[in-house]
Amino acid sequence: MLLRDSEVARQVRVYLLDMEYLARTQPVENPAPTTPDDLDTRIDQRITHILGKTVVPMFNALIETSGEHRKELIALRSGVQRIERRLHQHHERLKRLEGVRDDRPTIGVMAAMDAMNGQTFERHIAKLLIRDGCTNVVVQGGQGDRGVDLIGLTADGRRMVVQCKRRAPYLSIASSDIQKFIGSAKVLYSAEVALFVATCPFTPEALALAAETGITAVHRGVLEEWSTGEPLTVLG
Repeated sequence: MLLRDSEVARQVRVYLLDMEYLARTQPVENPAPTTPDDLDTRIDQRITHILGKTVVPMFNALIETSGEHRKELIALRSGVQRIERRLHQHHERLKRLEGVRDDRPTIGVMAAMDAMNGQTFERHIAKLLIRDGCTNVVVQGGQGDRGVDLIGLTADGRRMVVQCKRRAPYLSIASSDIQKFIGSAKVLYSAEVALFVATCPFTPEALALAAETGITAVHRGVLEEWSTGEPLTVLG
């Protein structure tokens, strides 16, 4: 607007529009499938290249050869250089963010367990027990398991039973669930170590009953720590 009456400014404006159009429409050799973010980044890089390698040198030449609107041209050049720096900074920030995202696991430990079916979840718990030194671990979940999904021995030889409940995280284990497990663990199996493992929280009443009767309640938070390498102290 400042230079609307200047022939030089008109030429600069036309040139900038042409370069911006070419940057966004020129095909790329050997194109690969890209996401919208990839496309935006590529466009930013090409525009930055055009600004730095073509537009700014053109402004330098215009400033040197034209006395008309010299101050306005210098201001325009400064604006273009500012845009170039911001695009470069934007690209660097994107690279840093993508680096952090790439270092993260594609799926969380608990999200993976939430996606398991009952049998897969039981096998996962069996692997954790074996990892922590338990022996003779048997997965017996299903009909006829008499309320116990896994049996085995702890590292120091104590009889162990495990109940596995894969429930949504917004649900909970109630005291009635613990009561059923107590009968199976203590009466039918004479277990010395009894674990009730769940992908959801326990109600306060269920936690209290488990503590009173010697049942180890492995709720969602403890299960996540256990799955990522923290051993259960009750297993010795």
